[in-house]
Amino acid sequence: MAHEEGVEVVVAHHERATLRVGDVFLKIDADQARTDAEVEAMGMAPVPTPRVLWRRPPVLALAALPGRALGRLGEPSPASPAAWAAAGAAARTLHDAPPPPWPGRSPDAAVPLLDGECRWLVANDVLPADVVTRNRGVAEAALRPWTPVFAHGDLQVTHVFVAGDEVTGVLDWSEAGRGDALFDLATLTLGHEEHLDDVVAGYGADVDLDVIRAWWSLRSLLAVRWLVEHGFDPWPELDVLRSRR
Repeated sequence: MAHEEGVEVVVAHHERATLRVGDVFLKIDADQARTDAEVEAMGMAPVPTPRVLWRRPPVLALAALPGRALGRLGEPSPASPAAWAAAGAAARTLHDAPPPPWPGRSPDAAVPLLDGECRWLVANDVLPADVVTRNRGVAEAALRPWTPVFAHGDLQVTHVFVAGDEVTGVLDWSEAGRGDALFDLATLTLGHEEHLDDVVAGYGADVDLDVIRAWWSLRSLLAVRWLVEHGFDPWPELDVLRSRR
Protein backbone atom coordinates (compact mmCIF):
# COMPACT_ATOMS: atom_id res chain seq x y z
CA MET A 1 0.00 0.00 0.00
CA ALA A 2 3.05 2.30 0.00
CA HIS A 3 2.12 3.76 -3.38
CA GLU A 4 -1.05 5.22 -1.84
CA GLU A 5 0.79 7.36 0.71
CA GLY A 6 1.21 10.14 -1.83
CA VAL A 7 -2.50 10.30 -2.73
CA GLU A 8 -4.26 13.35 -1.29
CA VAL A 9 -8.01 13.84 -1.45
CA VAL A 10 -8.36 17.54 -2.19
CA VAL A 11 -12.17 17.58 -2.26
CA ALA A 12 -14.81 14.91 -2.68
CA HIS A 13 -18.61 14.85 -2.73
CA HIS A 14 -21.30 13.06 -4.68
CA GLU A 15 -20.92 15.31 -7.77
CA ARG A 16 -17.16 15.14 -8.27
CA ALA A 17 -13.81 14.56 -6.60
CA THR A 18 -10.28 15.88 -6.97
CA LEU A 19 -7.19 13.90 -5.99
CA ARG A 20 -3.54 14.95 -5.96
CA VAL A 21 -0.77 12.48 -6.73
CA GLY A 22 2.59 14.21 -6.64
CA ASP A 23 2.47 17.03 -9.18
CA VAL A 24 -0.68 15.75 -10.88
CA PHE A 25 -4.29 16.58 -10.05
CA LEU A 26 -6.94 14.04 -11.05
CA LYS A 27 -10.44 15.48 -11.40
CA ILE A 28 -13.21 12.88 -11.51
CA ASP A 29 -16.57 14.15 -12.72
CA ALA A 30 -19.50 12.10 -13.95
CA ASP A 31 -20.86 15.14 -15.81
CA GLN A 32 -18.74 15.14 -18.96
CA ALA A 33 -20.46 18.26 -20.29
CA ARG A 34 -19.14 20.13 -17.27
CA THR A 35 -15.63 18.80 -17.92
CA ASP A 36 -15.93 19.74 -21.60
CA ALA A 37 -16.78 23.30 -20.58
CA GLU A 38 -13.91 23.41 -18.08
CA VAL A 39 -11.33 22.34 -20.65
CA GLU A 40 -12.71 24.79 -23.21
CA ALA A 41 -12.74 27.63 -20.68
CA MET A 42 -9.12 26.99 -19.73
CA GLY A 43 -8.19 27.14 -23.39
CA MET A 44 -9.97 30.48 -23.81
CA ALA A 45 -8.90 32.17 -20.56
CA PRO A 46 -6.31 34.98 -20.91
CA VAL A 47 -4.76 34.10 -17.53
CA PRO A 48 -2.47 31.17 -16.59
CA THR A 49 -4.31 27.88 -16.11
CA PRO A 50 -3.20 24.31 -15.32
CA ARG A 51 -1.78 22.30 -18.22
CA VAL A 52 -4.01 19.44 -19.34
CA LEU A 53 -1.90 16.26 -19.21
CA TRP A 54 -4.51 13.80 -20.43
CA ARG A 55 -8.20 13.08 -20.35
CA ARG A 56 -9.88 9.69 -20.05
CA PRO A 57 -13.51 10.21 -19.04
CA PRO A 58 -14.48 10.55 -16.30
CA VAL A 59 -10.92 11.58 -15.30
CA LEU A 60 -9.13 14.80 -16.24
CA ALA A 61 -5.42 15.00 -15.35
CA LEU A 62 -3.92 18.44 -14.77
CA ALA A 63 -0.39 19.54 -13.93
CA ALA A 64 0.09 21.24 -10.58
CA LEU A 65 0.63 24.99 -10.63
CA PRO A 66 3.77 26.56 -9.18
CA GLY A 67 3.50 28.58 -5.99
CA ARG A 68 0.78 28.24 -3.39
CA ALA A 69 -2.83 29.18 -2.93
CA LEU A 70 -3.59 32.82 -2.20
CA GLY A 71 -5.23 31.68 1.03
CA ARG A 72 -7.88 29.49 2.62
CA LEU A 73 -11.37 30.34 3.77
CA GLY A 74 -11.42 30.82 7.51
CA GLU A 75 -7.65 31.32 7.85
CA PRO A 76 -5.44 34.43 7.61
CA SER A 77 -3.87 34.70 4.17
CA PRO A 78 -0.07 34.34 4.00
CA ALA A 79 0.00 36.32 0.74
CA SER A 80 1.14 39.92 0.48
CA PRO A 81 -1.16 42.85 -0.35
CA ALA A 82 0.61 43.01 -3.73
CA ALA A 83 -0.31 39.38 -4.40
CA TRP A 84 -3.95 40.14 -3.63
CA ALA A 85 -3.77 43.13 -5.98
CA ALA A 86 -2.31 40.82 -8.66
CA ALA A 87 -5.28 38.51 -8.18
CA GLY A 88 -7.58 41.48 -8.74
CA ALA A 89 -5.66 42.38 -11.91
CA ALA A 90 -5.97 38.79 -13.16
CA ALA A 91 -9.71 38.91 -12.57
CA ARG A 92 -9.93 42.15 -14.57
CA THR A 93 -7.96 40.57 -17.44
CA LEU A 94 -10.41 37.66 -17.48
CA HIS A 95 -13.48 39.89 -17.31
CA ASP A 96 -12.23 42.06 -20.18
CA ALA A 97 -11.83 39.05 -22.50
CA PRO A 98 -14.58 37.92 -24.89
CA PRO A 99 -16.95 35.75 -22.84
CA PRO A 100 -17.64 32.12 -23.72
CA PRO A 101 -20.89 31.34 -25.53
CA TRP A 102 -22.46 29.33 -22.72
CA PRO A 103 -24.20 30.81 -19.63
CA GLY A 104 -22.68 30.71 -16.18
CA ARG A 105 -24.05 31.64 -12.78
CA SER A 106 -26.98 34.05 -12.88
CA PRO A 107 -28.29 36.12 -9.95
CA ASP A 108 -31.79 35.35 -11.17
CA ALA A 109 -31.28 31.66 -10.36
CA ALA A 110 -30.86 32.55 -6.68
CA VAL A 111 -34.27 34.16 -6.29
CA PRO A 112 -36.41 30.99 -6.01
CA LEU A 113 -33.82 29.37 -3.72
CA LEU A 114 -33.13 32.17 -1.29
CA ASP A 115 -36.33 32.17 0.76
CA GLY A 116 -36.23 28.40 1.17
CA GLU A 117 -32.62 28.46 2.37
CA CYS A 118 -33.42 31.25 4.83
CA ARG A 119 -36.33 29.25 6.24
CA TRP A 120 -34.10 26.17 6.60
CA LEU A 121 -31.43 28.11 8.49
CA VAL A 122 -33.97 29.37 11.03
CA ALA A 123 -36.02 26.15 11.30
CA ASN A 124 -32.90 24.12 12.06
CA ASP A 125 -31.50 26.64 14.55
CA VAL A 126 -28.42 27.17 12.43
CA LEU A 127 -28.63 30.95 12.83
CA PRO A 128 -30.90 33.32 14.75
CA ALA A 129 -33.80 34.70 12.73
CA ASP A 130 -32.55 38.29 13.03
CA VAL A 131 -29.15 37.34 11.52
CA VAL A 132 -30.85 35.59 8.61
CA THR A 133 -33.26 38.49 8.07
CA ARG A 134 -30.44 41.03 8.14
CA ASN A 135 -28.40 39.08 5.58
CA ARG A 136 -31.49 38.49 3.44
CA GLY A 137 -31.90 42.26 3.23
CA VAL A 138 -28.22 42.83 2.43
CA ALA A 139 -28.34 40.14 -0.28
CA GLU A 140 -31.02 42.01 -2.25
CA ALA A 141 -28.39 44.39 -3.66
CA ALA A 142 -26.81 41.50 -5.62
CA LEU A 143 -30.06 40.85 -7.49
CA ARG A 144 -29.73 43.68 -9.99
CA PRO A 145 -29.16 44.03 -13.75
CA TRP A 146 -25.58 43.14 -14.75
CA THR A 147 -23.53 42.86 -17.93
CA PRO A 148 -22.24 39.32 -18.58
CA VAL A 149 -18.46 38.91 -18.65
CA PHE A 150 -16.06 35.99 -18.90
CA ALA A 151 -16.50 34.84 -15.30
CA HIS A 152 -14.63 32.10 -13.49
CA GLY A 153 -17.74 31.31 -11.46
CA ASP A 154 -15.93 29.89 -8.40
CA LEU A 155 -12.94 32.19 -7.85
CA GLN A 156 -12.16 31.05 -4.32
CA VAL A 157 -8.85 31.96 -2.71
CA THR A 158 -7.80 28.30 -2.90
CA HIS A 159 -8.20 28.42 -6.69
CA VAL A 160 -5.75 31.32 -7.22
CA PHE A 161 -2.05 30.42 -6.99
CA VAL A 162 0.72 32.93 -6.43
CA ALA A 163 4.50 32.95 -6.17
CA GLY A 164 5.72 36.06 -4.41
CA ASP A 165 3.57 38.89 -5.75
CA GLU A 166 2.69 37.22 -9.06
CA VAL A 167 -0.30 35.06 -10.02
CA THR A 168 0.99 31.75 -11.39
CA GLY A 169 -2.37 30.28 -12.32
CA VAL A 170 -6.07 29.83 -11.62
CA LEU A 171 -7.63 26.43 -10.93
CA ASP A 172 -11.07 24.82 -11.27
CA TRP A 173 -12.91 26.27 -14.25
CA SER A 174 -15.91 23.93 -13.98
CA GLU A 175 -18.30 26.83 -13.25
CA ALA A 176 -16.87 29.22 -15.86
CA GLY A 177 -19.20 30.95 -18.29
CA ARG A 178 -20.96 34.25 -18.91
CA GLY A 179 -21.44 35.66 -15.44
CA ASP A 180 -21.38 38.58 -13.04
CA ALA A 181 -17.95 40.18 -12.56
CA LEU A 182 -18.78 41.23 -9.00
CA PHE A 183 -19.71 37.65 -8.09
CA ASP A 184 -16.13 36.65 -8.94
CA LEU A 185 -14.68 39.47 -6.84
CA ALA A 186 -16.99 38.64 -3.95
CA THR A 187 -16.07 34.95 -4.10
CA LEU A 188 -12.37 35.84 -4.10
CA THR A 189 -12.69 38.05 -1.01
CA LEU A 190 -15.30 36.04 0.92
CA GLY A 191 -13.98 35.72 4.48
CA HIS A 192 -11.04 37.98 3.61
CA GLU A 193 -12.67 41.38 3.81
CA GLU A 194 -9.37 42.91 4.92
CA HIS A 195 -8.01 42.33 1.39
CA LEU A 196 -10.96 43.78 -0.52
CA ASP A 197 -9.21 47.15 -1.04
CA ASP A 198 -6.13 45.37 -2.42
CA VAL A 199 -8.21 43.36 -4.88
CA VAL A 200 -10.17 46.41 -6.02
CA ALA A 201 -6.95 48.40 -6.46
CA GLY A 202 -5.54 45.64 -8.66
CA TYR A 203 -8.82 45.32 -10.54
CA GLY A 204 -8.48 48.95 -11.57
CA ALA A 205 -12.13 49.79 -12.23
CA ASP A 206 -15.06 51.30 -10.38
CA VAL A 207 -16.58 48.56 -8.24
CA ASP A 208 -19.80 48.74 -6.25
CA LEU A 209 -18.66 47.54 -2.83
CA ASP A 210 -22.24 47.22 -1.60
CA VAL A 211 -22.90 44.62 -4.31
CA ILE A 212 -19.79 42.68 -3.31
CA ARG A 213 -20.96 42.68 0.31
CA ALA A 214 -24.40 41.60 -0.90
CA TRP A 215 -22.82 38.65 -2.71
CA TRP A 216 -20.98 37.68 0.50
CA SER A 217 -24.34 37.38 2.23
CA LEU A 218 -26.17 35.79 -0.68
CA ARG A 219 -23.48 33.20 -1.43
CA SER A 220 -23.22 32.28 2.25
CA LEU A 221 -26.99 31.99 2.74
CA LEU A 222 -27.20 29.64 -0.24
CA ALA A 223 -24.10 27.59 0.66
CA VAL A 224 -24.63 26.52 4.27
CA ARG A 225 -27.16 23.73 3.75
CA TRP A 226 -25.25 22.30 0.74
CA LEU A 227 -22.04 22.23 2.78
CA VAL A 228 -23.73 20.51 5.73
CA GLU A 229 -25.42 17.92 3.53
CA HIS A 230 -22.13 17.12 1.78
CA GLY A 231 -20.14 16.67 4.97
CA PHE A 232 -18.33 20.02 5.06
CA ASP A 233 -18.08 22.41 8.00
CA PRO A 234 -19.79 25.70 7.07
CA TRP A 235 -18.36 27.73 9.92
CA PRO A 236 -16.51 30.24 7.67
CA GLU A 237 -19.78 31.06 5.85
CA LEU A 238 -21.60 31.25 9.20
CA ASP A 239 -18.96 33.69 10.46
CA VAL A 240 -19.52 35.85 7.36
CA LEU A 241 -23.27 35.90 8.03
CA ARG A 242 -22.85 36.70 11.72
CA SER A 243 -20.49 39.57 10.91
CA ARG A 244 -23.00 41.48 8.74
CA ARG A 245 -24.28 44.62 10.43
